Amino acid sequence: MRGTRKDERPDDEAPAQAITGPLPPQCWYALYTRSHCEQLVYSQVLVKGFQAFLPKIEVWSRRAGRQHLVSMPMFPNYLFLRHAMDKESYIEVRQARGLVRILGQRWDRLSAVPDTDLEAIQKVVQARLPVLPHPYLTEGQRVRIMSGPLAGAEGILMYHRPGKGIVVLSVDLLQRSIAVEIDCSEVVAA
Repeated sequence: MRGTRKDERPDDEAPAQAITGPLPPQCWYALYTRSHCEQLVYSQVLVKGFQAFLPKIEVWSRRAGRQHLVSMPMFPNYLFLRHAMDKESYIEVRQARGLVRILGQRWDRLSAVPDTDLEAIQKVVQARLPVLPHPYLTEGQRVRIMSGPLAGAEGILMYHRPGKGIVVLSVDLLQRSIAVEIDCSEVVAA
């Protein structure tokens, strides 16, 4: 049997080891919510002390035969949270009513939203510029032109810059194509 000196502690009273190691970096994460629950989730995470961002746009809505300007989420079903996410924080956020999930594979492999993407959105919100929702398009994607003289035509989006784009229309049998410049607001993914 081992004796203990007055200045020594028995094993059951050993001081707890401090967890050392790098803290996770603060990143923006996308929270996916139930339909129309963005504000509910936003309020709950703010009360818990998290930094959250719910970008909104003003849109006209017709109710009871009258038009009203209403504030709607810029990205329906999504809001953003900035935090150094550890398991404890993850569990705390997941308890929010109306939250479906935090985008990513699991708590330690969450998908971070690049700071530059959210900084751009924050600048638009602060500048109070008019904003319209627009389908997410990538070069090389098959698209359908929805309005204008080419309405209904489908092609491949080859070049895309704000407002204008180049769509390639092809005749596969002839193995020939033409390129036409279009207004990107008239195009949706096919």
